[in-house]
Amino acid sequence: MSAEEDARPVAGGASEQAQLAHAFVQAVEALLCIVAEDGRILFANPALQRFTGLDRDELVGRRFTDVWVAPEDAASAEHAVRSAIETGVAHPQEGDWLAAGGERRRVTMRNTVLRDDGGRPFAVACVGIDVTDDRAREATLRRQTRTDPLTGVANRGALFDALTSRLAGDHPADCGLLFCDLDDFKTVNDEHGHGAGDRLLVEAATRLAEVAGPEHLVARFGGDEFVVFCPDADEQELRELSTRVSMRLGAPFTGPDGALRIGVSVGAAIGHAGESADDVIARADRAMYGAKSHQRRRRPRPS
Repeated sequence: MSAEEDARPVAGGASEQAQLAHAFVQAVEALLCIVAEDGRILFANPALQRFTGLDRDELVGRRFTDVWVAPEDAASAEHAVRSAIETGVAHPQEGDWLAAGGERRRVTMRNTVLRDDGGRPFAVACVGIDVTDDRAREATLRRQTRTDPLTGVANRGALFDALTSRLAGDHPADCGLLFCDLDDFKTVNDEHGHGAGDRLLVEAATRLAEVAGPEHLVARFGGDEFVVFCPDADEQELRELSTRVSMRLGAPFTGPDGALRIGVSVGAAIGHAGESADDVIARADRAMYGAKSHQRRRRPRPS
């Protein structure tokens, strides 16, 4: 070890260690506090003082649930402190804290039970980290990974997750599915370009979402195929929804050179508890192709 390393302050005595600890507590951005068994605040570092907009004298002695805990979490927060003191074990938590001005911030907490010289628990020390921005970024990322970027409806992965959860989750149950394929969409792309085709897909997705309503999930399965997942629909409800979908998507779309008509082929299937998502989607897909073939046979042949 060099002479320079020997001279570092951390090699000093207890007083220097205490000074370093004090400097750390004063400078750290983490929200540090110590709460007594009865919920009184015994200590709040400068970061927590800035967070609450209250100075040390305004914090110490007050109940922590009256300062930064969201009202709906007050009872559970008080219980957590009492339980930690009684058992000697404090668990990590996450919840909403109230910052200065009443702003809600998401805070993750790492808690430690403090003991006196006799080993008796007397308080809980908390290290809080404001993760509000992190959680917002995570939520945005989840939406992006579960949303079709063109149309804004759910993507294929989100559909499979929802369907699998319904059929094979903790409480499996039946559900309904509509498989929708836009008719003559390729013609729109060929005659008017992919930009017009994309705009039509966006409008079709919007119409489907409006017809389906918030209780159902609309997903873009791929290309010009959409699926409507109906958690509680029976065969009669699927037939009625299929009719509404056909009428709504059969109405003219706005095109670059006037109105565009495309229509839609719809296949329905009831998924039963215990089935795989793939099997239910495949049955709805086959039903859709059956409907499309039937429509083609009904079309008048050119003379």
